[in-house]
Amino acid sequence: MQSAEGSESGKIDIVGRTYTFALRIARIRKAVPSDSASHVLWRQFVRSGTSVGANVEEAQSAQSPKEFVRKMNIALSESREAYYWLRLFRDSSIIDEQRLNDLIDEARQIMRILGAIVSTARKRMENG
Repeated sequence: MQSAEGSESGKIDIVGRTYTFALRIARIRKAVPSDSASHVLWRQFVRSGTSVGANVEEAQSAQSPKEFVRKMNIALSESREAYYWLRLFRDSSIIDEQRLNDLIDEARQIMRILGAIVSTARKRMENG
């Protein structure tokens, strides 16, 4: 089974990156206004953003390559949703743009990494 976790071999530590991403989401809470509309959006964002790392973590103990791909694909989907919410927060000025740009970039990079992991794992399954 393919591991997504990096080491000295130069692989990207997607487990660590997605955990740090979720941690950053938890810490940015103070920047969200307390009005009800922002609160609803925030809850949706937190669910998707923290789910990325949870699914990557679950994929590490997958019982089969198919299960690994399924969990990583869920993580990819959740990362796309988190990326959407981050852009919405920025573009609607709910949260200051300067505070979000780095997190938006990290979400974009995580999406690309997860996409590559899913693609590679699928190719390995097809090639036996």
